Amino acid sequence: QVQLVESGGGLVQPGGSLKLSCAASGSIFNINTMTWYRQAPGKERELVALINSRDITHYTNAVKGRFTISRDNAKNTMYLQMNSLKVEDTAVYYCNVAGSLGSFWGQGTQVTVSS
Repeated sequence: QVQLVESGGGLVQPGGSLKLSCAASGSIFNINTMTWYRQAPGKERELVALINSRDITHYTNAVKGRFTISRDNAKNTMYLQMNSLKVEDTAVYYCNVAGSLGSFWGQGTQVTVSS
Protein backbone atom coordinates (compact mmCIF):
# COMPACT_ATOMS: atom_id res chain seq x y z
CA GLN A 1 0.00 0.00 0.00
CA VAL A 2 0.99 3.58 -0.67
CA GLN A 3 -0.28 6.54 1.32
CA LEU A 4 -0.41 9.98 -0.27
CA VAL A 5 -0.89 13.31 1.48
CA GLU A 6 -1.46 16.47 -0.55
CA SER A 7 -0.90 19.97 0.76
CA GLY A 8 -0.51 23.51 -0.47
CA GLY A 9 -3.99 24.31 -1.69
CA GLY A 10 -5.83 27.49 -0.79
CA LEU A 11 -7.42 30.69 -2.01
CA VAL A 12 -5.49 32.86 -4.44
CA GLN A 13 -6.31 35.79 -6.69
CA PRO A 14 -6.17 35.46 -10.48
CA GLY A 15 -2.58 35.76 -11.65
CA GLY A 16 -1.26 34.39 -8.38
CA SER A 17 0.75 31.27 -7.63
CA LEU A 18 0.49 28.18 -5.47
CA LYS A 19 2.71 25.14 -5.01
CA LEU A 20 1.10 21.81 -4.28
CA SER A 21 2.95 18.93 -2.65
CA CYS A 22 2.18 15.22 -2.58
CA ALA A 23 4.13 13.19 -0.04
CA ALA A 24 4.22 9.43 -0.49
CA SER A 25 4.85 6.81 2.18
CA GLY A 26 4.48 3.08 2.53
CA SER A 27 5.47 0.68 -0.24
CA ILE A 28 6.89 3.42 -2.41
CA PHE A 29 9.44 1.37 -4.28
CA ASN A 30 8.72 0.68 -7.94
CA ILE A 31 6.58 3.79 -8.31
CA ASN A 32 6.69 4.70 -11.98
CA THR A 33 4.32 7.49 -12.87
CA MET A 34 3.18 10.30 -10.60
CA THR A 35 0.24 12.38 -11.78
CA TRP A 36 -1.79 15.40 -10.76
CA TYR A 37 -5.50 15.38 -11.56
CA ARG A 38 -8.17 17.94 -10.82
CA GLN A 39 -11.93 17.95 -10.59
CA ALA A 40 -13.99 21.09 -10.81
CA PRO A 41 -17.60 21.21 -9.57
CA GLY A 42 -19.92 19.48 -12.00
CA LYS A 43 -17.05 18.28 -14.19
CA GLU A 44 -15.19 15.03 -14.64
CA ARG A 45 -11.77 14.49 -13.13
CA GLU A 46 -9.08 15.45 -15.63
CA LEU A 47 -5.35 14.87 -15.91
CA VAL A 48 -3.32 18.00 -15.28
CA ALA A 49 0.30 16.83 -15.43
CA LEU A 50 2.37 13.71 -15.04
CA ILE A 51 6.00 12.78 -14.53
CA ASN A 52 7.48 9.34 -14.94
CA SER A 53 10.52 7.62 -13.49
CA ARG A 54 12.73 9.09 -16.21
CA ASP A 55 11.46 12.60 -15.40
CA ILE A 56 9.57 12.80 -18.66
CA THR A 57 6.65 15.17 -18.20
CA HIS A 58 3.31 15.75 -19.87
CA TYR A 59 0.81 18.57 -19.40
CA THR A 60 -2.74 19.14 -20.47
CA ASN A 61 -2.92 22.02 -22.94
CA ALA A 62 -4.80 24.25 -20.52
CA VAL A 63 -1.84 24.49 -18.13
CA LYS A 64 1.16 24.35 -20.46
CA GLY A 65 3.56 27.18 -19.77
CA ARG A 66 1.94 27.96 -16.42
CA PHE A 67 2.29 24.78 -14.35
CA THR A 68 5.44 22.77 -13.63
CA ILE A 69 5.47 19.25 -12.25
CA SER A 70 8.52 17.89 -10.45
CA ARG A 71 9.51 15.13 -8.07
CA ASP A 72 12.09 14.76 -5.32
CA ASN A 73 12.84 11.06 -5.03
CA ALA A 74 14.89 11.55 -1.87
CA LYS A 75 11.83 13.02 -0.15
CA ASN A 76 9.31 10.79 -1.94
CA THR A 77 7.43 13.93 -2.84
CA MET A 78 5.87 15.32 -5.99
CA TYR A 79 5.18 18.99 -6.59
CA LEU A 80 3.01 21.12 -8.82
CA GLN A 81 4.09 24.74 -9.18
CA MET A 82 1.13 26.69 -10.46
CA ASN A 83 1.71 30.21 -11.81
CA SER A 84 -0.55 32.71 -13.55
CA LEU A 85 -3.57 31.02 -12.03
CA LYS A 86 -6.95 31.55 -13.64
CA VAL A 87 -10.47 31.28 -12.27
CA GLU A 88 -10.95 28.16 -14.36
CA ASP A 89 -8.13 26.45 -12.46
CA THR A 90 -10.43 26.25 -9.45
CA ALA A 91 -10.83 22.59 -8.52
CA VAL A 92 -9.91 19.88 -6.07
CA TYR A 93 -6.45 18.67 -7.02
CA TYR A 94 -5.56 15.01 -6.48
CA CYS A 95 -2.25 13.22 -6.74
CA ASN A 96 -1.98 9.71 -8.06
CA VAL A 97 0.93 7.29 -8.17
CA ALA A 98 1.11 4.14 -10.24
CA GLY A 99 3.56 1.29 -10.21
CA SER A 100 3.94 -2.42 -9.68
CA LEU A 101 1.57 -2.41 -6.67
CA GLY A 102 -1.22 -0.61 -8.48
CA SER A 103 -2.66 2.89 -8.49
CA PHE A 104 -3.15 5.02 -5.40
CA TRP A 105 -4.89 8.35 -4.76
CA GLY A 106 -4.51 11.14 -2.26
CA GLN A 107 -7.44 12.78 -0.51
CA GLY A 108 -7.32 15.97 -2.58
CA THR A 109 -6.59 19.59 -1.84
CA GLN A 110 -8.84 22.51 -2.77
CA VAL A 111 -7.52 25.26 -5.01
CA THR A 112 -9.75 28.30 -5.39
CA VAL A 113 -8.84 31.15 -7.73
CA SER A 114 -11.05 34.14 -7.11
CA SER A 115 -10.86 37.89 -6.76
